[in-house]
This record gives sequence, structure tokens and C-alpha cells, in this order.
Amino acid sequence: MIRICPSILNANLDDLPGEIEKVAATADLIHLDVMDNVFVPNFTFSPERTREIIESSTLPIDVHLMVADVDKKVEQYSSKNAISMTVHFEACQDPLATLKQIRTLGKRAGLAIKPNTPIEVVEELLPEIDMIVVMTVEPGFGGQSFMASLMPKVEKARRYLEQRGLQDVWIQIDGGISPSTIEIARRAGADTFVAGSAVYKSENPSKMVEQLRLLASRC
Repeated sequence: MIRICPSILNANLDDLPGEIEKVAATADLIHLDVMDNVFVPNFTFSPERTREIIESSTLPIDVHLMVADVDKKVEQYSSKNAISMTVHFEACQDPLATLKQIRTLGKRAGLAIKPNTPIEVVEELLPEIDMIVVMTVEPGFGGQSFMASLMPKVEKARRYLEQRGLQDVWIQIDGGISPSTIEIARRAGADTFVAGSAVYKSENPSKMVEQLRLLASRC
């Protein structure tokens, strides 16, 4: 199954209900980038605003927490309409305990790794991971170029899952996904794709989601 998750990082933040509605008929999830200006050099939403966005969305939310000391903060950002919550390996003091906490909250537990973090760090954590998130840009800003050189990490992640029979674990690519890159990511083994600029800077966001899905489906 292929999942397309538009990121509202590049949407009109003054009209998020309207921006979400533009893709409601074609997208699988809304990807919500939460930044604290500590773990990454940018700020997006407070815990309170994050919960407001989640609760008002007509689509389920995929929450990506790019915040420092995330082990202590997961519950602050949790809300009913969030079906998955992702934390960064690099921001966790105890990744295993934090992933377990996310699952206890009734969410799919995602673990993200920065471009310079080796994929091997996820291997021993796989029993508590529902989604491996391979960052193909440096986290913090939208509109960056896709790093195709990171596809061996995706291929290795896919081998981990196949070897262990973990068919329900998703592999998400976050960063630079567009009509010219999604097939590369799909062939490497990804099944879940975050697309920000490609969707919200297009003339028709809904049709762009359809186009991305079609391109990924061909691989």
C-alpha cells in the first residue's frame, strides 16, 4: 500500500482548515511538522496549537516531533485524531521507552533518523517501531533538495523488515519528494511519502497527490 502524506509546512498556515480540505479527497494523512527552535533551527507549533490542528483536521494526522528532550514531551503533543507520532532518534535519551510510550497512547510509533545517522540504529528497536522515517533532507526547513544518495539506507531498512516478517511496519521518506523523486524512493523500498512543496506549491494540490500516487504505483 502506498501512502501520500502532504506536509502543511509549506501550506498557508493562516488557513489550515482550507489547506487541508484541498487534499482531503486524495491524501492518506496530513503530515504535521512540529519544530521547537532547539532541536532544529525553526519553530512551528506549540503543544497547544499542535493539538488544535490535530483535533480540527478532517484527515488523520501524522505528527513529526522535531523537538529536544522529546522523551518527556510526547504526551503534550498527543491528540485523538493523530494516528502516528514520530520522534527523532537523535532527540531521544531512551528511544525504546519513548516508542513504547507512543504505543501506549494508542498511536503508531515512528522513529526518524537524520541524513548522517546510520540506519543500523533502528535495528534493535524494530520490535517497538511502526514506521521508520528516513530523512532525505536536513530537518528544519521545507523546500530542500532530495538526497538520492541516502537510498541505500531505505533499501537496508526494507531488508530488515523482510527478514523479520514485519509487514505492518511502514517506511516513510521525508524530504524533497516530488514527481521527479518519488519513483526513486519507491524503488528503494519506501511505501509512505511526505510531500510538502510539491503539493502545496502546485496549482492543484489534490491532483498533485494523485499524480504522486500514480508514479509510485508504477514501480
